[in-house]
Amino acid sequence: MAKIDEKSLHDLLKNVFGFDQFKGNQKAIIKSILSGNNTFVLMPTGGGKSLCYQLPALMSEGTTIVVSPLIALMKNQVDMIRNFGADTGIAHVMNSSLSKAELMQVREDLVNKKTKLLYVAPESLTKEETLEFLRGLDIAFFAIDEAHCISEWGHDFRPEYRRLRPIINAINPKLPIIALTATATVKVQQDIMKNLEIQDAKIFKSSFDRPNLYYEVRPKTKDVVKDIIKYIKSNPGKSGIVYTLSRKKVEELAETLQVNGIKALPYHAGLDSQTRKENQDKFLMEEVDVIVATIAFGMGIDKPDIRFVIHHDMPKSLEGYYQETGRAGRDGGEGNCIAFYDYEDIHKLEKFNKGKNVAEQEIARELLNETVTYAESPVCRHKLLLHYFGEEYDKENCGACDNCLNPKVRFDGQEDIKLVIEAVLATKQLFKTKHISELLAGKETGDIKTAKHDTNEYFGAGDDHDEKYWTSIIRQALVNKLLTKDIDNYGILKVPKEGKDFIKKPYPVMVAMDHDYDKGDEDDFDEERVALSKDSGTDKTLFSMLKDLRKTIAKKKNLPPFVIFQDPSLEDMAIQYPITMEELTQIAGVGAGKAQKFGQPFIDLIKEYVEENEITRPNDMVVKSVVNKSALKISIIQNIDKEIPLEDIAYSKNLEFDELLTEIESIVASGTHLDIRYYTRDNIDQYHQEDIIQYFREAESDDLETAMKTLGENEYEEEEVRLMRIQFLSEVGN
Repeated sequence: MAKIDEKSLHDLLKNVFGFDQFKGNQKAIIKSILSGNNTFVLMPTGGGKSLCYQLPALMSEGTTIVVSPLIALMKNQVDMIRNFGADTGIAHVMNSSLSKAELMQVREDLVNKKTKLLYVAPESLTKEETLEFLRGLDIAFFAIDEAHCISEWGHDFRPEYRRLRPIINAINPKLPIIALTATATVKVQQDIMKNLEIQDAKIFKSSFDRPNLYYEVRPKTKDVVKDIIKYIKSNPGKSGIVYTLSRKKVEELAETLQVNGIKALPYHAGLDSQTRKENQDKFLMEEVDVIVATIAFGMGIDKPDIRFVIHHDMPKSLEGYYQETGRAGRDGGEGNCIAFYDYEDIHKLEKFNKGKNVAEQEIARELLNETVTYAESPVCRHKLLLHYFGEEYDKENCGACDNCLNPKVRFDGQEDIKLVIEAVLATKQLFKTKHISELLAGKETGDIKTAKHDTNEYFGAGDDHDEKYWTSIIRQALVNKLLTKDIDNYGILKVPKEGKDFIKKPYPVMVAMDHDYDKGDEDDFDEERVALSKDSGTDKTLFSMLKDLRKTIAKKKNLPPFVIFQDPSLEDMAIQYPITMEELTQIAGVGAGKAQKFGQPFIDLIKEYVEENEITRPNDMVVKSVVNKSALKISIIQNIDKEIPLEDIAYSKNLEFDELLTEIESIVASGTHLDIRYYTRDNIDQYHQEDIIQYFREAESDDLETAMKTLGENEYEEEEVRLMRIQFLSEVGN
């Protein structure tokens, strides 16, 4: 290996990379790999990981092979290294994107010993021809970037990464390895070192804490897009990323931001590589302010001044969340990380996991549980994240998260924590959080009965509280290290020595209740956030007048009021003050058809009210929607017009029947007339049809839950009530 010369190290750092001094552990890491040691590096985003292998590669004899998962990431790094020196041959990429001529040039530079860094994708190394070629080169060491991809417990597992050790052995088993990652739990760290067979590695861990980042979780309401637009507009000229889980939502949201005057572009794996590159470059060059993306975006993005990262949907794991939020404030400046949380999103993610094998499903479920814990917990968010990665956080108040700035009322939970620990021991430390919560709350679930725990002495021992309460207590016992999770056994609760000592000699432990976003949890949010929640900003006087007008029109037309406009539409009118037909069609739940049929009296009333009260209308906050070009909705309308059975439409569109009904409800709510009598006639009992229609004629609301209770949940299927509600609203309202 290269001789370690302090002066050469600092000269390279200054002359090539432009830095006066090393950051954190960088120098020790570089010395470790230059000494021929296997090295494991855990360093948060922005800590300077890439320099830890780039600098020693430039000092070493021969070529360093860097394994990296993304072509875009490789290209960024190669361009950066080439900018440091005059010879472009100093660094190369070897992957499927190269032409034959380019590949020949790369090989020539490698043979001539011009190339110090060769970036490869793991799949490129599986070809025998490539291995044969690399065996003939002088290789200095292997650098495995984004090493968390090795572990099934990591947030970005890639099976080809698990084949790296045999490949390295085939080239030269004695080569030192440096494995680097920004996010890895203790379990993932062990997995990486075991798979790469580097248990002897020198380990360098930097703190996971990013003190400049502000973390906040907000309840996700129907107005989530409006909330996001308002936030971005209140931070003009700042760079940010908005993450969503689906490509479709990326496209929709990017378009909506654009029509609302925000310079935004989409980024996801479904776009062609040229478009992805152009959109990424425009973001880096500040031609656009916001990128709306799936998790495909951001790995290796070297933009230090991203000021906000918004999660429209909660991610699949806390590691993913940490890495994505870690792209904010890499220069040490402002970095706001806002996530919108709705437990329904977690249910959707659970459905996606159903095709996996049992072990993979268990892992995915446990990762999701950690995300839910983070979102709902009242504990400092910096503390929660560090605890997840196996690091302690000693500050009482971080001053940089919603839970610390707006703390919930705390109380001494020592008795309840003691009860929880005793229950875990009484059930032989074989069960997870959910089971222990149900046991203490006295819930006779299938799992409790199967384990015969309905006769256990702790069954119902805490039945003065529900299982949500006990889940919260268990989560806080974990953070206080009085319980641990056995990750190898998918999160089974264990009692460590600290927990056993606590039972013998309890002491005060201050705890708080979890956030309950289902109930709105409005007390937990400051004024700015409350202003973004569901009912806020409504002009109550105007809302009352609009309701009276709706009642008058409904009476005249002999229709239930909700058929005219539903309450959320009236609330939106009392926020936005629409005074033209075009503005009215931008209101939630008001399509062109409904606006034309019922809208004029409402516009007239609002116009008069605005003039009389000299109201300044919030034009800038009217969220303009994209013209509805949804091919799916148009296709559904056309298929229904052709009287194609709804099951066949769902099948052809790759939708569950329930998802198809949701799409149809959305179409009808916007004012489009759909005639589904051909389907209801053949599939719903005639008497049931009449009863349901009669119910909605007399009902004050079209709420499904109320309808099911009134009609009788044992007699009527939810599906048939939804179908008849669609038929009723379409016939009467549209």
